[in-house]
Amino acid sequence: MSAHDKTEPTRRDFLYIATGMAGVVGAGAFAWPFIDQMRPDASTLAVSSIEVDVSAVQPGMSLTVKWRGKPIFIRNRTPKEVEEAKAVALGDLKDPIARNANLPSDAQATDADRTASKEKENWLVMVGVCTHLGCIPLGQQGDFGGWFCPCHGSHYDTAGRIRKGPAPENLAIPPLSFISDTVVKIG
Repeated sequence: MSAHDKTEPTRRDFLYIATGMAGVVGAGAFAWPFIDQMRPDASTLAVSSIEVDVSAVQPGMSLTVKWRGKPIFIRNRTPKEVEEAKAVALGDLKDPIARNANLPSDAQATDADRTASKEKENWLVMVGVCTHLGCIPLGQQGDFGGWFCPCHGSHYDTAGRIRKGPAPENLAIPPLSFISDTVVKIG
């Protein structure tokens, strides 16, 4: 049996391991600035959610706020608008998916699944960007009394569902919750 047949680590084994570890630490130190720069900056994190006081928004009025660089339409619908939206059959809709961030992705586009909550069915909060080419629709216009995109002629109803025109999807509902009777948190 020779001296090299032993299974004990040698000085050479230690140098190989130490050199490998130094290489790993060096690669990590080199890569970290590139990985770190991909995180969102403080201004982005600051607007990840907003709270909006809607106490001054009377039935029939709308409010537009900015969230993550996009307009958000907040509408206090009248009882007539709520009833019109509830009366629409799902078969009449161009896009039968709710597009509500608070619900599963396959939820149907009923009026109840697009409103802020079952208790606050008069409140509709939507991302105000047309799903066709990203234009900003005009409120309380169009063939269905909801929103109308004048750029290419998309018509949305009083629940923000696409009813006519080239837009392929309903206006999106952002993640939201009412944190009090008059304050909605978006994001």
